Amino acid sequence: MLSIGNNRPEVCAANLLQITRGEVPYERVKGLNSALIDSPVSVSAGAVATDAEWLLKTYEPRIQSDSIDINATLDAVGEYGINARIVKRGDADNG
Repeated sequence: MLSIGNNRPEVCAANLLQITRGEVPYERVKGLNSALIDSPVSVSAGAVATDAEWLLKTYEPRIQSDSIDINATLDAVGEYGINARIVKRGDADNG
């Protein structure tokens, strides 16, 4: 987490996407499902994107996710990146 600005919706969304499910006490469903992350990228990319959309919709209602892309990094085995294009709900209404 950042030292300041943690109340901004985009920072909260970034923090949520870095949590693995089961990592938060008393909130065991918060985070991404690690079983999906450990699957081959070709199989799990869509499932992780769907899981990430659910996570953001459930725990960060101040934003709306337009698209979520899962990218595997070729230089590091087993690592991937999540790119989420998010819009604050108030900004989406204003165009």
